[in-house]
Order: sequence, then structure tokens, then C-alpha cells
Amino acid sequence: MQQRIETIILKNLLHNEEYSRKVLPFLKKDYFLEHTDKLLYEQVDLFINKYNNLPTKEALVIELDNTPLKDEEFENVTELLTHLEGQKDEKSDIQWLLETTEKFCQDKAIYNAVVHSIKILDEPEKSKDDKGAIPELLTDALSVSFDPHVGHDYLLDSDDRYLFYHKTEKKIPFDLEYFNKITQGGLSSKTLNIALAGTGVGKSLFMCHVSSSALSQGNNVLYITLEMAEERIAERIDANLLNIKLDDLVSLPKKMYQKKIEDLKSTVKGRLIIKEYPTAAASTNHFRSLLNELNLKRNFKPDMILVDYINICSSSRIRPGQYVNSYSYIKSIAEELRGLAVEFDVPILSATQTNRQGFQNTDVGLEDTSESFGLPATADFMFALISNENLEEAGQMLIKQLKNRYSDITSNKKFLVGVDRAKMRLSDLGELSQSGLVDTGKEEKQDTPSFDIATGGKMKNKKDFGEFKFGE
Repeated sequence: MQQRIETIILKNLLHNEEYSRKVLPFLKKDYFLEHTDKLLYEQVDLFINKYNNLPTKEALVIELDNTPLKDEEFENVTELLTHLEGQKDEKSDIQWLLETTEKFCQDKAIYNAVVHSIKILDEPEKSKDDKGAIPELLTDALSVSFDPHVGHDYLLDSDDRYLFYHKTEKKIPFDLEYFNKITQGGLSSKTLNIALAGTGVGKSLFMCHVSSSALSQGNNVLYITLEMAEERIAERIDANLLNIKLDDLVSLPKKMYQKKIEDLKSTVKGRLIIKEYPTAAASTNHFRSLLNELNLKRNFKPDMILVDYINICSSSRIRPGQYVNSYSYIKSIAEELRGLAVEFDVPILSATQTNRQGFQNTDVGLEDTSESFGLPATADFMFALISNENLEEAGQMLIKQLKNRYSDITSNKKFLVGVDRAKMRLSDLGELSQSGLVDTGKEEKQDTPSFDIATGGKMKNKKDFGEFKFGE
């Protein structure tokens, strides 16, 4: 008679210490269907975690006797114990045991996730989860595996560490010199990167430019918009990539437009998908489902994700209508987005608004982040986009680093980029344009740029620069 895999697992948990220590962190009571198996597993797990040793049959019987079991349950468990004790001397290959147990856990996790998903759909009023949680349930189940890694040994793993130091990190580079300088070559995978700006300064312009740049470099880009329509985002990217002013796109003849698109297809190797969601109606659960659907239906895996923008996403952990302060809510969204970046091994770029104080501030800081300081606490890289009348006339925008896990934040803390709003483009400026900016992290009275519009926006040493304005 063929043995049940559950019996083999329980037998080795009792008599094979190497096996027990490797699989116990991954086993769950829910993986066992038989009630008797569940009861025995629970007692073995409690004993090993408490005493750091394998239990004997006698010890388990005493522990079971002290639990509120029915007589029939107690008899069934002791009978199973006796049966397992009789197989004590039967040995199996440890590698086979581990692989078989891992497959058992994976199959049971998927089965339980499917059952839970059906329950959510059939009895939504009895479930604490909504249907938006189903993709995450299935993803978690599919990702079940025995990971033997339990930490980095500083002395023993020094060779691995040295290789890590010299490993070429996967990056999505900018086409802007100073952004590449401050990020050590571009945005890294598994990071959350945030642009902070007031209303109308150019959050969407910046993100459209970055997506156009990444696409031109042959990367697959997913642009998620919760603010503007898909067509409006595509229109801005058209202006950037086709080198046509926004206002001129409407009057462009169809044949000329099609020719420009065909020329673009011949040079651009990447793909760009733009997906629109209603404001405040989509969370990382929706984004995760979209990513899986794009992979399945269009064979599309993004190298970079842009979310326009983070404050108007919803949280997958906090239900709509549930009272919670803005700090916790926005921080929750930021953590979920960063988790998505790690899960899909991509950088995520998003944006946030300044608060009322930052709207009028001449020198934006982290404290000017709207709604939640938990956002900069979670982000890997955060920078401010600053504009005013003088900068706009000069066709420039000031960038200020606010948080940087890529490199030293005091190096190139502030710098200028050129802006062509008609074509939704950013550009590098010469070194001369940066010379008047303070290149340290120290606070100084004259560290904001001053311009002489009559001379084409060149730097001037003026004490009175006027107030920065943050408007769309």
C-alpha cells in the first residue's frame, strides 16, 4: 500500500532532525487535510519551537493529554504516533524528501488559494477580503519555495560580498547628465523614486520625458495614469518623440503623422503601454493583475513602471471608507508600490505634490511633502522640481535632491535642466549654467539661482531673487 505524503512528512518531522529544521519554517497546518494530521503537526511544531529538540512519543502523548481534545481525537493521534514509531528505522534520501515536501507545500498553497478565492466570489459578505485580493493570494501561493538562505555571514561570505561590489547593477539610465550623476548611472531595479512638485510645475511633463527616454533606449515601459486620460499621456509622448509642439499635433496631416510613427517604429526597439485607472480607484492589486495580464496576453514585461501619481492611488491594505489618517494611508501606498517594484524587479517612478507651505516656499524640502511624511521615509530617491517666473522665461527648471540612497546627497544637491513645455522635453544645460548653484548640503542664504532674462537666462549674483511660485 502506498504511503501518504503527509505520513512521510510527519514521520520525518519526528525522527529526522536535519529534515525537520529545514522544512518546519515553511510548513503550515493548513497544508494538512486530515484533522488527525493537523493535530499531530501542531504538537510537533510547538514542541520543537519551544525546546529546540525533536519530541519523543512519550513527550507528545503527555503534551496531547494536556490539550482539550475529545477522547476520539486523542485516540486517533496516539494511534498515528504508534504507526509512525513503527517506521522509525526506515530512511529516505534527504534531497528527495526536501524536494517532495516542497512540491507538497506548493500544491497545497495553490489549492488553498483557489478555495479561498472561490469563497471570496461566492460569499463576499462572509469574507474579510474583496476580489481585488485574489491575484495576490494566487501570486503568494505560486511563489512558495524552500529558501535555504538565512543571512549573510560577514566573514565566511566575504568572497560573495566582493563579487557583489563588482557586479554591474541593472539600471535604467536617464538622458540627463546630472540625473545620471546623482543616481550613479540611472534608476535601479526594486526601488521607489519620487518627484515632488507643486501643482503645474511639471510632474507629468517630467514623467512623460523619462518614459520617452526609456522607450528610446529600447526599454519596455508601463505608464499608469490616474489623473489624465491615456490619450492625453500618449499625446505628450508624441510631442516628445516626434519633435512636434503639442498645439501642432492637431493640425498635422494624417499621412505625415503615420510616416513619423513608422519612422519611430524602425528606430525604437522598446514598447510603451499606457493604462488609465479612475482617480483613487486603483491599488497595487490592480497593477499586479495588469502586469500578469500584459505578460499573458501581450508577452509584455516592463523594465520600468511610472505611476502618475502616488497620492491618488488607493491602498490594497486599507479598505475604502475605513477611517485612517493621511500619514498612514499614503505611507501604506508607498510601501505597497515599493513592494511591487521588488516583486517584479523594476524601478518605479512616481510623483507627489507639495503641501500648502511648500506651495509658497522658496526652497522646497522633505517637510513640504503633502499629506504624509511617510512617503519620503519609504522612497529610495526623492527630488523636487522647482519653477518660477524667471525660470519659466529662461526655459529652465531647478532640481533639488531631497533623499538619495544611490549616492552622496551633498554632491550636486541642486542643478538646472532645460525645459521645452511645448514639446514636453527636458534637456541638459552647460556647466556654466550650474556654476551659481551651491554644490553642498549646507544651508546658505544665497543658494537659489538668479537670472538675467535680458542675457538669455545667464546666472547673476543677485540677493533678491523673488518668491518661487509653484503652479501648473
